[in-house]
Amino acid sequence: MNRLALVSGLAVACLVAGCGQSPVSVNTDKTTSQTASTNMTVEKIIKTDAEWQKLLTPEQYRITRKKGTERAFSGQYWNNHDPGSYRCVACDLDLFGSDTKFDSGTGWPSFFQPIIENHVGTEEDNSLFARRTEVHCARCGAHLGHVFEDGPKPTGLRYCINSAALKFEKK
Repeated sequence: MNRLALVSGLAVACLVAGCGQSPVSVNTDKTTSQTASTNMTVEKIIKTDAEWQKLLTPEQYRITRKKGTERAFSGQYWNNHDPGSYRCVACDLDLFGSDTKFDSGTGWPSFFQPIIENHVGTEEDNSLFARRTEVHCARCGAHLGHVFEDGPKPTGLRYCINSAALKFEKK
């Protein structure tokens, strides 16, 4: 592949995903994990890489444990409109509800807020020549995707999440 094609491909991927935007400042306290509605602590789950590989498919492992990304418009849930909840594929923690899902046009499931704010954690991600904010599961640390400040009201946030990091529970 020539350099121009590689650079062009990266530029298109960054435009679609929102690369280059300033990191979002949400839920950055990694030491506290209390739910807003119940004031209960989220128990941490720690497993070895070998244990995660036995539990997850190769694609789920690549995305959740190695911080991969699925291709736009290729994931199972980007166009899902059924009512229900989206849970962490690795530990089954409730993450996002269908009532906060919206069509961002990016090809990934997008949500404007988590079910319970501290069920997701965030940290700065400076990979791929951009400053972004990574989103991960607060219980098991699974990489979910990224959050950007170009979402709809009321939060103005867009949690851009990989389908392979989620499992859907239909209502």
